[in-house]
Parts: sequence; structure tokens; C-alpha cells
Amino acid sequence: MRRITAAIGIIAATASQAENRIDVVRPDAPALAAFGDHKIGVTTMTFTNRDQIDIVNTDETGEPPRYDREITVEIWYPATDDTEPGGTYTALIRDGVTEATLVGQAARDAAPDTSETFPLVIISHGYPGNRYLMSPLAENLASKGYVVASIDHPDSTYDDQTAFGSTLVNRPWDQRFVIDSVTALEGDLGRIVQDDNVAIVGYSMGGYGALIYAGAGVTLLSTTYEWGAPQGLLERNLMGTESHNSLKDDRVKAIVAFGPWGNNTGFWDAESWAGIDKPLMLIAGEIDDVSQYSAMRAIFDETINTTRHLLTFAQANHNAGAPMPAPAESYAVSEELGYAPFDHYADAVWDNVRMNNISQHFVTGYLDMHLKGDEEKARYFDLTPVATDGLWSVDDDGVQTPEHSYWTGFPNRTAAGLRFETKAGGE
Repeated sequence: MRRITAAIGIIAATASQAENRIDVVRPDAPALAAFGDHKIGVTTMTFTNRDQIDIVNTDETGEPPRYDREITVEIWYPATDDTEPGGTYTALIRDGVTEATLVGQAARDAAPDTSETFPLVIISHGYPGNRYLMSPLAENLASKGYVVASIDHPDSTYDDQTAFGSTLVNRPWDQRFVIDSVTALEGDLGRIVQDDNVAIVGYSMGGYGALIYAGAGVTLLSTTYEWGAPQGLLERNLMGTESHNSLKDDRVKAIVAFGPWGNNTGFWDAESWAGIDKPLMLIAGEIDDVSQYSAMRAIFDETINTTRHLLTFAQANHNAGAPMPAPAESYAVSEELGYAPFDHYADAVWDNVRMNNISQHFVTGYLDMHLKGDEEKARYFDLTPVATDGLWSVDDDGVQTPEHSYWTGFPNRTAAGLRFETKAGGE
């Protein structure tokens, strides 16, 4: 019987991979990873941010050209109870030419549930990336009563990756523009969005943008890098400037940054970190060699004016917790890249679905606390810092004993390889 059960599990896992499912929750997932009670709808919209500086086509001298910056956004939302679950997405993978079909629970253009309103969550991908890269988290949050808008950042997606300076300058402003655009929507979808209750979730360069938005303006040194933005245009995000101060946004209640890039290359200093007073959760891989784990720990240590958390995946690299499972189409060597795009999504040690489930658990609890006022979720953050130091102790009836100190919400033996730390403002 055990062999038959194992064989069925292998077949199911293989089928799931072939279907590129983004909605898998493993049986050993922590408690808050499970999908919520809402049916999910999804729609695609494009917003135009007019008369923006065209960083890509700006020369070292002369007047910078301007253009209309078109931003495509995938929006997931709670749908009506009669929505038939299930749908697909056609997404380009890392090589920028190969299409993959992703399978999830959201129904395309389903009717929004207008019986109540919901907080807004912005998702911002890495460089390069696209609006589907964190789709497992997006669908999951929508099922729990959030409207989730995931951005395709121009000049930074798989098929239009261009000058890095555009990403450096535009990230926080794209995030701001999408918040403004989604909260201004009319019709049934606009009716369900809480326009003063927002969180930003960013991965890598998305995390860089979210930290700037949260109050950490960049250093003067970072505006001078030859490989950065031309003509000092990054000064738009410089700490203490009028332009950076104008990003202050009371609508944003919380920030989540997965593997945020930038502190490893001098983009911030102590003055920058003192500018963040919004609740912050950092999620990082212990051997991240892109954003550098030590640099991310320094963010955790130096953001002294807010309560912040740091979730660490032991022996994980830059993809810790954020990207969707590698699509089946990414396993073959790409002619365009010269290597298999698989590496863009996967981790050498951790299973993507496992990491996604852990992230879904912590992000759900974190947003529920800060956007929904659910203080009951605080118990999922009162943890023994090193998970394996926790003790699983229950009596014969399965009731926890006073000695029990295992991570709340994690089944026995399932929190290995994780560390969770918290510091309050002033620490």
C-alpha cells in the first residue's frame, strides 16, 4: 500500500509540474498557506503614465527625452461565489521568447464580489521579471480577501530588458502610479478596492523600489555610478530631496521585501534607513550572492524607526520564497540565453512550492495584522528565532503541553531550515 501511495504521489507531482500549476499547497505547508474562502477573478489592465523621462534613450548630455510609460498590470481579486474556479495564463519565461501556460484557480474576468471592500497589495518583480513571477502569492492572497495588482515594469521584463538605470529610477514611481491607478478605478472592480489601505510586496529590484517608497532615499554616491542612471537622474530618489519626500504615502501600511537588492552596492546608509517608519518584513536566502545576505541583515539591523522581521531560509540563494515553480518549458537550454532558464526560478536546495507555501503563510499573517487589524495573527510571529530550537511537546490527546515551543502553525518537523527574527523600533 505504501508503494502504491508513493507512486500516486510521484504521478501527481509530475502531472502538476507538466501543468505548471501555481496553486499547489503541500500537505506539510504551514497553517496560513491554505487558500482562503473567496473565489478568485483575474483581469489584465494597462495604465499610461504620461510625459515621463525616457531613461533608456537619455544621453550623457542634452535634454532627456520624454514619453508615455505604459504599464501592464495583472489584477487578482475576490470574485462572486458562483465563479467557476480555474483558468490559465500565457506567460513568457526568462528567455523572453518562450511561452509557458500556467494553471491556477483564478477565473478570467470573473465578476468581482461587491459585497465588501478589500485591501490592495502591489507586487513588484525583479530585474528582469514579469507580472506572473510571483503569481502563486497573488492568487493565494486574493482568495483571502485582497485585491492584488502585479506590475510589468517597462524596461525590466523578460522581453524588454534594457538600461538598468530605468529600473533604478522608476521602480518606486511605478509602484506609486499603479496604486494611484488601481485606487482610481471605476466600475465593480474599483468599488471593492480600499483606496487607503495598501501594502507593497517587492522581490529583488521590486524590493529595492519598495524600500525607497517606504522612506529610504538613496545616497548621493549611488547617483554617480557610471552603470546607473545618466545625468544624475537617480537624484529623483535621493534621500532628503523634495522629490523623494513626495513619495511619502499614508495609504501604504506595510512593506514586504524579498531579497531586496541595493544595500550591497552602497545605495543606502544610516540616514536612509532612519527614514523608514512603516512596518517591514524582509525575506532572504542565507547564501544569497546577488543581494548579499549580510547586506540584507544590515537592513534588518539598521531600520531602527520601525518594527521589522527577518525570515531566513537556510542555505537558500536569491530565489528564496518569491519566484513561482520553474515552468516545464524552462528546463531546456535556451538558444537565446545559452543556459536553462530553470535557474532563474529554482533554488539548489529548497523546493519552490515549499518556499512559496512558507512565504504565503508569513505574508498572509503579516498583511492580516497590518491591513485588516487581525491581532490574533500576532501569535504566528512570536517565535523561537531558530526553528529547530523549538520543542514539539503534546500529550496523549495531542494537546500542547506548557513545554511546547515549536513554531506556531507549523506541523511537527516542518520548520527545519528556517530562522525568524523581530526587532522593535528603537532596537
